[in-house]
Amino acid sequence: MGNNLPTVDLGTGKTAKQVVAGSAHTCAVLNDDTVKCWGYGLYGQLGYGDTSNRGDQANEMGNNLPTVDLGTGKTAKQVVAGSAHTCAVLNDDTVKCWGYGLYGQLGYGDTSNRGDQANEMGNNLPTVDLGTGKTAKQLVAGYYHTCAVLNDDTVKCWGLGNYGQLGYGDTTNRGDGPNEMGNQLPTVDLGTGKTAKQLVAGNYHTCAVLNDDTVKCWGWGGNGRLGYGDTTD
Repeated sequence: MGNNLPTVDLGTGKTAKQVVAGSAHTCAVLNDDTVKCWGYGLYGQLGYGDTSNRGDQANEMGNNLPTVDLGTGKTAKQVVAGSAHTCAVLNDDTVKCWGYGLYGQLGYGDTSNRGDQANEMGNNLPTVDLGTGKTAKQLVAGYYHTCAVLNDDTVKCWGLGNYGQLGYGDTTNRGDGPNEMGNQLPTVDLGTGKTAKQLVAGNYHTCAVLNDDTVKCWGWGGNGRLGYGDTTD
């Protein structure tokens, strides 16, 4: 470690504003608000239109590592990484997701992977439908689920729901079939008059800091991770 541990080569003049890590991939928002990703790429989670790993061979990083194509005029305010998917809040507060999509965690109404084949990124990658007039202030990604704090401080979650990590009172996946996103996706009930300041996501659970600075958690309760004195989901 220390002086013997080199810095990651992000390219000439490029530094990081934010870095996130999935199970086996890493992404950074750079100082020009572009995004670069490296590591395991099998499911398209790097966003380069293929399934190649990057960063495991010589001459793959730095200026040789391209930026992720988010679309014409689109840059990233925030990036999050799940196990094998990646999502970004763009400069217009819309959301795009790519990578592993089996459980609906990309939010596109299907189970397709995106970013693993040519012509799936950039302008061809749609924005996630959060509902009429709804945009994202913050994203979080669990193992196979994604949640957003919306512009009205409500919360919506999609993807794998087997432990209740979506917060909808069931174990149903959402975002993996048609008519499940947008206005059809309800907000998570945080309580009367309660909204969210911040979200975090573990593998199979989600927690929120509420508008009164209290905390609520939902999803998998094993090992007491929800903080309720039991192991109940």
